[in-house]
Amino acid sequence: MQVTCKEMMEDLGLKLLDEGVSLDGEARFGFCCDLLSWVMTRACEGTAWITVMTHMNVIAVAALLDLSCVIIPESIEVDQGVLDKALEEGIPVFSSDKTGFELAGLLYAKGLTRPVKG
Repeated sequence: MQVTCKEMMEDLGLKLLDEGVSLDGEARFGFCCDLLSWVMTRACEGTAWITVMTHMNVIAVAALLDLSCVIIPESIEVDQGVLDKALEEGIPVFSSDKTGFELAGLLYAKGLTRPVKG
């Protein structure tokens, strides 16, 4: 199953933090992890990444792997410089008041699976 970032935002009640970024990208996979090296070896193109980390390296990893989006749970704030870089890289960054656990469950219920590196 695939969902666009726009559909994900609407269905999960996510707030877009980097206004102006395209929401046409599609997610087929979901991944919840806070260790960058683990994400780099397990996530792949088309992954919606849930993380509590909000520093610049999150955007670098998301861009490197061509991830669909980054979702920040529990209304954690993200610095404007990070959001500016995300916009520059074309990576949607969403915020939610839900926990990472809840968000992962909602993505799974929408039909997203764990990443399959190929």
